[in-house]
Amino acid sequence: MPNLEQERAAHAWKCVQNCGKDYVNLAKSAPALVMGNGLMQTLAFFQSKSKGKDHYSNLNSHIFSWLEMRFPEKCKGNNYNNVMSFLHNSDPLKYRQATEETLEFLRWIRQFAAAVESE
Repeated sequence: MPNLEQERAAHAWKCVQNCGKDYVNLAKSAPALVMGNGLMQTLAFFQSKSKGKDHYSNLNSHIFSWLEMRFPEKCKGNNYNNVMSFLHNSDPLKYRQATEETLEFLRWIRQFAAAVESE
């Protein structure tokens, strides 16, 4: 049975297939945005930029799908409204866990996206 780190890596690997340069650049900056602004603010920013810019909506969707996998009891439906509702209604510990999970997941996304894009 794979451990949590292997699950993160496997999910990230699936997510980055066929990613482009814009996605790679966004993936590189995403952890700093989360650490500097917070998870909800970063997801809201990506959502606001996603109109016509697939790399924003794709990364948001990838984060949503990972959070749904990690918090299936609370974070159902891989979409913006459900994820934001989950985060908004979470206690501080659960919100911090979601933030940490997102940062750990983004670590894999960053590495894999850069490797796939450069091929």
